[in-house]
Amino acid sequence: MTAALPSPRRPARSRSSALPAFALYGEAGAPSAPLLHVESIHSRSRLYDWEIDAHVHQGLHQVLWLREGTVEASLDESRITGEGPMALVIPPNVAHAFRFSRNCDGYVFTVNATLLAEGEAAGVGNALQTLFAAPRALAPAADAPELPRLQALFDALYAEHEASSDDSPVPRWLARALVWRLAQLGRRDGQPPRRDAAAAQPSLYTRWVVLMESHYREHWPVSRYAERLGLSTERLNRMVRAETGHNAQALLHARLAREACRRLVHVAAPVSRLAFELGFEDPAYFCRFFKRQTGLSPTDYRRQAQQAAG
Repeated sequence: MTAALPSPRRPARSRSSALPAFALYGEAGAPSAPLLHVESIHSRSRLYDWEIDAHVHQGLHQVLWLREGTVEASLDESRITGEGPMALVIPPNVAHAFRFSRNCDGYVFTVNATLLAEGEAAGVGNALQTLFAAPRALAPAADAPELPRLQALFDALYAEHEASSDDSPVPRWLARALVWRLAQLGRRDGQPPRRDAAAAQPSLYTRWVVLMESHYREHWPVSRYAERLGLSTERLNRMVRAETGHNAQALLHARLAREACRRLVHVAAPVSRLAFELGFEDPAYFCRFFKRQTGLSPTDYRRQAQQAAG
């Protein structure tokens, strides 16, 4: 009697009690700063025999761009088998796994949406919400006019990420353009798949990120953000903690501190003026807040940054 051949192993949700969470697959711990990262598919997947087991990224948005080759993918409960060109869109905290063909070619783009929403980038907030409303596959036709544009953006983003210094704005500009282009493709591709209430959390998280970016300098209480999102304060904190490991107030404080650091380095203005611009009515309170967040006074932080710059 001939033994039955085992079925090929497919990417699937882990059976352990908790899915592993990574910033980048296989690397333990959360990123120490908002992350923007792009790498080739083969650079990491070949280390794991072209199979990436089920995992999640907390607070991070990811797009896998497959230019050539095939992929079997698991996105939450959906199973997708496809070939390039295609994009797989993965909102935060969505369980995903991949099995690639050995001839695959493409990129994996991972970003903290706060980086893209920061500042006055017109349309980026809407594009983030549109693109990452749900996990899905986007497959432009081989003759679609947007295909060479998307490939050129991915190529340029990868090259700039490899070559640029940490303070270069170019990768962020290219990433914003890429998200906008993919969101446009998603709109033409039709509505994203419906998701149940629990699975809709990543879309709410993206909305929270965009709303935070719009109002963090106004020092809204967390309850006001919750009200705008149609949530209780408790549920908003629970959602944000599930995505990032921190509560909503901690993220608001971190965003204010990051903006203060940026302005102290790049804006030649008195600390008191920067405090008022960031919504603090009392410069002394701003100084205490900044030291709690960074361990340095604003003046010491500015001095150290100037010394480091030479």
